[in-house]
Amino acid sequence: MVLHLVKLCVGVKSIKHLAELQAARRLILQQTNEQQNPFHITRMMPRRGDEILGSGSLYWVIKGSVCVRQSIIALERITTDDGIKRCKILLGHDLIATEIQLRRPFQGWRYLAGDDAPPDLDMQERLNSLPKDIEAELRKLGAW
Repeated sequence: MVLHLVKLCVGVKSIKHLAELQAARRLILQQTNEQQNPFHITRMMPRRGDEILGSGSLYWVIKGSVCVRQSIIALERITTDDGIKRCKILLGHDLIATEIQLRRPFQGWRYLAGDDAPPDLDMQERLNSLPKDIEAELRKLGAW
């Protein structure tokens, strides 16, 4: 069974904004000759990491709803400059839009079973759909 992670994308306004932030970070890393894959550092290492690696994704919650995912390439144990052990989640470059799935705020990350993950949107659906913020608001109101 496929297992994913869900994480709040704090301070990010849209999928486009997330893409811009990751592109800016990639440019900074290129100047220092460091690894150029997007990554996210979190406090805890997933205990079920073996189930995530290979086919798992990180589903981002933006403004109260899951709307995009990135494939998880690796989970690395690191120690930050302040001496605290953390988990570095290495991500694929592609941001893949998904159907909107509402989420309440939570701390850290949560596991997401493959059967419960929102399906990807193909390019045609994305072109024909409402803007994500409007669709999310309609879902909150129960009109969708």
